[in-house]
Amino acid sequence: MSEQDLQGLRERIEGVDGQIVRLLSERAMVSEAIGRLKETAGLPVYDPTREALLLGQIEALAVGPLTREALREIYREILSASRALQAPMRVLFLGPAASFSHQAALGHFGRQIAAEPKATILEVFDGLERGQGAWGIAPVENSTEGSVKATLDRLITTPLAIRTEIFLRVRHCLMAAAESLEGIHRVYSHPQALAQCQGWLRTNLPGRQLVEVASTAGAAARLKEDAEGAAVASALAAETYGLNLLAEGIEDNPANTTRFFVLGPKPGANGPQATGRDKTSILFGTSHAPGSLHKALEPFAAAGINLMRIESYPLRERMWEYLFFADFAGHVEEEQARACLEELARRTAFLKVLGSYPRGEETP
Repeated sequence: MSEQDLQGLRERIEGVDGQIVRLLSERAMVSEAIGRLKETAGLPVYDPTREALLLGQIEALAVGPLTREALREIYREILSASRALQAPMRVLFLGPAASFSHQAALGHFGRQIAAEPKATILEVFDGLERGQGAWGIAPVENSTEGSVKATLDRLITTPLAIRTEIFLRVRHCLMAAAESLEGIHRVYSHPQALAQCQGWLRTNLPGRQLVEVASTAGAAARLKEDAEGAAVASALAAETYGLNLLAEGIEDNPANTTRFFVLGPKPGANGPQATGRDKTSILFGTSHAPGSLHKALEPFAAAGINLMRIESYPLRERMWEYLFFADFAGHVEEEQARACLEELARRTAFLKVLGSYPRGEETP
């Protein structure tokens, strides 16, 4: 290829870029107009159902060479910028900054949000319930460690609803102020992260002191005071604290994934609508009698509804009695699901619908 050919292609790129910027500006003006209408109607800026449908439509337009995944990531930031034009968006998450919950929030909402860290999951719920933010992120289960008890505890009593879910592949990285593994004497991280990377650490940093701290992001922050230390944390932590990434993907189980709930106010009478690819989370209690759980689950089998998850949860005040958390495929607005829940209510002592929402994209 000649220099003239290369210059010609660059000029084509510049022309296309000009068109893209003009169209993005046009889209932004339309988005501002939508924001004014939403404000007048008292509608929220963020609508997870609408955005899930929109992203699905965008992916369907993919003809290459850009992949569907690439288009989704590009449009996630476009949507984030559009929301920011309509109104500031405050999202509460389990901190500190650069935690995996923070990473999940940025990956779902985009970077044009006011992300506010909270010290505990309980503070995330408390802040939302007191109006400190409209949306929140809470981890609910991990493929390696199981369910997150603090989240399940608050779902029992909270007036908030689950509005969508996020699946985040937990990708651990080794980072340090140093530029190589030489001279690393200590490795800081949360106990679970150290346990999840023990094979790599034994092989590549044998005999080094492992120091347990409260969070992976806190481990990264600790390196400001320890030039001979390293941390196991996310790539976002390395970016946030100005550290060198010495190794990526050091977890022993490459399928390690955490599921998060996006929490927010219960939707109004007109929403959310079904997308055709939805999930509903419920909480129910049965009488303390033989066969009561089997009886409660019969309506799902009779309706042919896929029960995707069920977990027993002990009641604190009643020894050996349990509530059950369950997820099923479908939406409360669908006739089949609605009829199933009505029958379930007749067969149980207690039933709470935690939310119907678009299914998250599970990481392969």
